[in-house]
Amino acid sequence: MLGVESGLPWPIWVVLIVLCLVAGFGLGYFIRLKSHEKSFVKTKQVSEKIIADAEKEAEKRKKDSIFEAKQEITALKQEADRDIRERKSAVVELETKLNQREDSLDRRSSNLDRREEMLNFKENKIDEKKAELEQQNIKVEAILKQQEQKLVEIGSLTKEEARKQIMETVKENMKMEIAAYIKEEEEKAKLEVKSKAKNALALAIQKYAGETAGEATVSTVSLPVEEMKGRIIGREGRNIRTIESLTGVDLIIDDTPEAVVLSGFDPVRREIAKRSLEILVSDGRIHPARIEEVVERCRGDVEMIIREMGEEAVFKANIGKIHPDLVRLIGRLNFRTSYGQNVLKHSIETAMIAGKLASEIGENEVIARRAGLLHDIGKAVDHEIEGSHVEIGVELANKYHEPKEVIDAIASHHEDVAPKSIIAVLVAAADALSSARPGARSDSLENYAKRLESLEAISNGVKGVASSFAIQAGREVRVIVNPDEIDDLSTISIARQIKEEIENKLSYPGTIKVTVIRETRAVDVAK
Repeated sequence: MLGVESGLPWPIWVVLIVLCLVAGFGLGYFIRLKSHEKSFVKTKQVSEKIIADAEKEAEKRKKDSIFEAKQEITALKQEADRDIRERKSAVVELETKLNQREDSLDRRSSNLDRREEMLNFKENKIDEKKAELEQQNIKVEAILKQQEQKLVEIGSLTKEEARKQIMETVKENMKMEIAAYIKEEEEKAKLEVKSKAKNALALAIQKYAGETAGEATVSTVSLPVEEMKGRIIGREGRNIRTIESLTGVDLIIDDTPEAVVLSGFDPVRREIAKRSLEILVSDGRIHPARIEEVVERCRGDVEMIIREMGEEAVFKANIGKIHPDLVRLIGRLNFRTSYGQNVLKHSIETAMIAGKLASEIGENEVIARRAGLLHDIGKAVDHEIEGSHVEIGVELANKYHEPKEVIDAIASHHEDVAPKSIIAVLVAAADALSSARPGARSDSLENYAKRLESLEAISNGVKGVASSFAIQAGREVRVIVNPDEIDDLSTISIARQIKEEIENKLSYPGTIKVTVIRETRAVDVAK
């Protein structure tokens, strides 16, 4: 044995073998333990990698799911929006159809109302015709009775008596014919005598007269574009009717490119209309409410201009201190013409001439200029107050305590009364000199303006009339009545009454249309 051979006892060898076995077993266990630890670490790393990969995969799938969900939500939203748009378009289409249907019904209702009004109007006309026919029948019966009586009288006359009556009737008729013939021949003679004088004067004043007539009756407003004419007219003509009714001026919209003509005999109204239309055109907002606002504002502006012109005239004439109300009246003379001559310019010219004449003979030059400037002051309000401009001027001069020389000059400058002072004589001479220069006056324009004023005066004299405007060069008068006093049926009788008074009181060529307007307005202010 090994132990025996080596000389060691066998128990020791057993121990050594055991120790070796134990050491080998421990070493193997240690090696196995290390191997297990390495395997555990490796397994752990693999597990962690698997978990990390799983988490990445889960995150990726989560993102993919979210993206797919978002896409699906977007698609659903787009589909919902499309559905909403389709429903909205359907609703808008239905609303449009309903509005069109309502407009159609409104038009039908308006047409029915107009037809009903026309039928009522025709019925009233028929009733009036019946009444007229009844009156005519009564007159015819009365005439027949008179003829019967005359026949009875004639039947009782002798031959000589009948012959005498016939001769007297023939003589009366011949007298009328002879008088008419003489008058006609006299008119022909007058025309022949004056024709050469008129031709000579026409050559001297034709340029001035043409300018004066244009300045005194029409104004022109330039437009930026031709399409502005349609906006001025407005829907169914409501804008142009509003402008004409508020200003009393006729708007002529013709083929003149980019221009509107304002026609009216009253220069103040025409100036207000011109300024108002220029503001409306530049602003671009043209509707009835805006037109009323602008016209009212321009009235205030023109009133300010009138006062400024009065102050300028007083300064030019150098007449000293004067009452503010007289200054305003002097300014209004700028918008007044007498035989085509501007009254303010004529008054200033008269004042200067009278002042020069007074200085030449040693009279008070300031008083002479004052009397010359104020001699026609009554013309500023003669269309508002009854009486001649001389009577009105004397009343105004007394009211504002003007010197007695000024009052005397006003009263006597047309020789209505005898002058009592040298100043009055000088003013009358200066007035004649200013009026007598060639081209200073135009009779036709003065007569034209007076005829238009007479039209308005006749209309305003009818009970229930609020205001009236003569337009269309005197071919039409528009009358606005108070709606509280006059009903719709009474407007017909007012139109007929005005028509009859015009026929009885005025002489005019052609025809004159009378339009009576009645409207009710309700105004409130939102605060």
